[in-house]
Amino acid sequence: MKGGAAMARVNTDFEGLILFRRDYREHDLLVKFLTRNLGPTMFFVRGARRKGSKLAAPLLPFTYGTYVGWLEGGNLSYLVAAKETHQLKHLGPDLTANAYATYLLDLVGVAFEEGKGIGAWYDQILTALQLLDAGKAPQVIVNVLEVQLLGRFGVAPRWDGCVICGRRDLPLDYSEAFGGVLCRDHWDQDEHRLHLQPKVVNYLRLFAHLNLQTVGDVNVDAPTQRALRWALDKIYADQVGLHLKSKHFLDSLASWQDQLTLPPRENS
Repeated sequence: MKGGAAMARVNTDFEGLILFRRDYREHDLLVKFLTRNLGPTMFFVRGARRKGSKLAAPLLPFTYGTYVGWLEGGNLSYLVAAKETHQLKHLGPDLTANAYATYLLDLVGVAFEEGKGIGAWYDQILTALQLLDAGKAPQVIVNVLEVQLLGRFGVAPRWDGCVICGRRDLPLDYSEAFGGVLCRDHWDQDEHRLHLQPKVVNYLRLFAHLNLQTVGDVNVDAPTQRALRWALDKIYADQVGLHLKSKHFLDSLASWQDQLTLPPRENS
């Protein structure tokens, strides 16, 4: 090969989870994958929408597995084939699980930089989706990832102990101003702390280090789930400033479901 000649592209196997897909031209697709080695990566898929295409099923939403493609790293990559793939089939027809999974994938898509490997994050995210597909508590599963992904947005709360004295044997509350938890002896340092119940703070601290691959389920009662949702929504709004359309839909769905579960009002 002459010195100035371009190197030949080499097909490479990669592990991928579909983040989203978009029609392109008449017969093609643009599919964005979350990959273990290159993070979020966009692929051009020629002819995937043609009748009888072998790539039709492996590129359905909520599908993951091993694919073959030209990985360009920073440029548009090209998908060549699918080897072994699996679809999370229960996420499609289940409105609630679908909404949480869609939001999680949107969140993941903006949390990681294209072209950089994500290592063990890939397993944690895939496990979260598998738990959603298995019918586990959707909000709790997504809350775990929300807590853990805060660091990807430059927000790294200190959960291990009071940010001032390090104590963890007293009731704790979360302080946005201090970027972590304050023990009861220092609550007066931040009058705008979130005023969370100790149980809620304990769950946030647990979620920060929870490996979903080692747990089958996390049981959290409905009032605590509502408090967790409020706390994380506030942290994301105030400290991350992220506004995703999928989150707005999820909030509407959660509000509607909360109304259905409220106890009936007593007659006066």
